[in-house]
Amino acid sequence: MAEIDRRQGEDRRSRKRYPVSLDVEWENHFGRRPGTLSDISEDGCFVLSEVDVSDGELVKIFIPLSDGMKVEFLGQVANFVYEIGFAVNFISLTEAQKEFIANFVEVYKQDKPA
Repeated sequence: MAEIDRRQGEDRRSRKRYPVSLDVEWENHFGRRPGTLSDISEDGCFVLSEVDVSDGELVKIFIPLSDGMKVEFLGQVANFVYEIGFAVNFISLTEAQKEFIANFVEVYKQDKPA
């Protein structure tokens, strides 16, 4: 059976994602791991990480603040690319989290969409 290249084909994103390069942490049932946020929208993000995850898996993304604190977001893995990373759709966001993401995304809109 041929392997499907998930990077090809129609873009399934509901909003444009903007390029970012930010070290983050993410967590699943195996524990917390480092990753790099490579793009973001108000609906989700892509995390570069060599650790494999499964489509539909729930993960937490921890975005660092300048004061050393981290903002936590719950997400569901939308898809992954083996040994590269995975896309996450944010779920169950509070109003404060929605506002944080909107402001965070606004900073990166200056660049071209990913």
